[in-house]
Amino acid sequence: QVQLVESGGGLVQPGGSLRLSCAASGTIFSFNAMGWYRQAPGKERELVARLSSIGTTNYAISVKGRFTISRDNAKSTLYLQMNSLKPEDTAVYSCNAEQVLRGTLVDYWGQGTQVTVSS
Repeated sequence: QVQLVESGGGLVQPGGSLRLSCAASGTIFSFNAMGWYRQAPGKERELVARLSSIGTTNYAISVKGRFTISRDNAKSTLYLQMNSLKPEDTAVYSCNAEQVLRGTLVDYWGQGTQVTVSS
């Protein structure tokens, strides 16, 4: 069973930075893709950034140029570097991993980490 554990959330002032980490059990080579999603109160969950196994990245328009997704295969860890944070970035951020098992796409989720941007 795959486990994803996020860390790095917290309270930061507008314009500040945070780096989220997602530690995966087992090797992340087996994942088709990994990504970060967020959900703000009263809103639907949305994709923030996604990194495929071949290195293709996708970003939400609202974070492009400010956030960077990356991974460390040796540490089986996914990162999200968030710069120039805005109050509207406040949300619970969750790590996601996609894996194809016997022809079926399976999604795994972490428990989420709170990011609050406020002065």
